[in-house]
Amino acid sequence: MRGGKINILFVCTVNRMRSATAHRIFESDLRFEVDSAGTDQSANTVLEADHLEWADAIIVMEKKHRNFIRQKFPDYYHKKIIVCLYIPDDFYFMEPALITILKEKVEDVYRRVLLGHPGSEIR
Repeated sequence: MRGGKINILFVCTVNRMRSATAHRIFESDLRFEVDSAGTDQSANTVLEADHLEWADAIIVMEKKHRNFIRQKFPDYYHKKIIVCLYIPDDFYFMEPALITILKEKVEDVYRRVLLGHPGSEIR
């Protein structure tokens, strides 16, 4: 956390739909500094160790993204907050339904996990 803001990294597969939408809708949120990346080599921004180092919290869209981090970056997997939103790859960039889901789920993560409320689910 820098300057009172939480650094959040959004991760999906190719960083074109889900994580890119999350990046766009939360980049002006005063609580967060945001970035996004994808796990696939064809991603707009390919996930690198530097992204994980920067992040206070990593928000992945599916379990396979969390598992990718666990396999490729085990040190970061064990020392960072990683939250899965369970959002399937069924949406287009900035699709209204995706925006609604992201806003609801990220708010829930913010309240329960990032603010450290009891009963929060990290993995």
